[in-house]
Amino acid sequence: MGTVFSFDLRDPVTPPVRRALEAAVAWLHQVDEVFSTYRPGSVISRLGRGEPVPEGYGPEVAEVFALCEEVAHATSGWFTRTPGGRLDPSGMVKGWAVERVSRTLYAAGAHNACVNGGGDIQARGEAAPGTPWRIGIAHPTRPGKLAAVVTGGELAVATSGTGERGAHVLDPHTGRPATGLLSLTMTGRHLTRTDAYATAAFAMGAGARDWVEALEGHEALGITAAGEIWRTPGFPAAAWAGP
Repeated sequence: MGTVFSFDLRDPVTPPVRRALEAAVAWLHQVDEVFSTYRPGSVISRLGRGEPVPEGYGPEVAEVFALCEEVAHATSGWFTRTPGGRLDPSGMVKGWAVERVSRTLYAAGAHNACVNGGGDIQARGEAAPGTPWRIGIAHPTRPGKLAAVVTGGELAVATSGTGERGAHVLDPHTGRPATGLLSLTMTGRHLTRTDAYATAAFAMGAGARDWVEALEGHEALGITAAGEIWRTPGFPAAAWAGP
């Protein structure tokens, strides 16, 4: 998926947890082989070229495509699995993969854990007894600085922006890069939808704030192209750089 995954486990790494972690890493490599747009031989790349694909990959691809359609409907088309006319469900896959891995680890006994896929995070439990997780949100124009610190326990955090990859999120209605925001961080309970919603909200630009405020169970912090910072009323920040 063109990024790094990491696991921060705060419970003892028992044999079941170790086995679950090994299985999670193996599954993530499989996900990369299926969904990576960086691999010419991946299932997604082959589907995008209209080529036949091996049997056995249908259910997970169908699940991701169905989720993409649900979010496309929920966002009035601001999210799509075909940005710029090219098959690319990456805006769904990473959050979906991180959330599934988090559930696998939790079932094995890792109840206090944080799974990070390229900055998109699913946190569970606590960082330490009585201490919530603290997740820094990088500022897109101030290297090494944070725009906010998000705190919480059962929490998903996803950021879309231009800070690392430039203007790579496309406005699905025009096919051109979205430029209204520099960064959009979304919080929620489950990363699958939180990640996809962050992509959609970033593409919305100036309309993102009103849309998120009307969205149940999610909050957001945005940084505009002019450098102004806004957040929705329930954004779970311990500290932030806005007024």
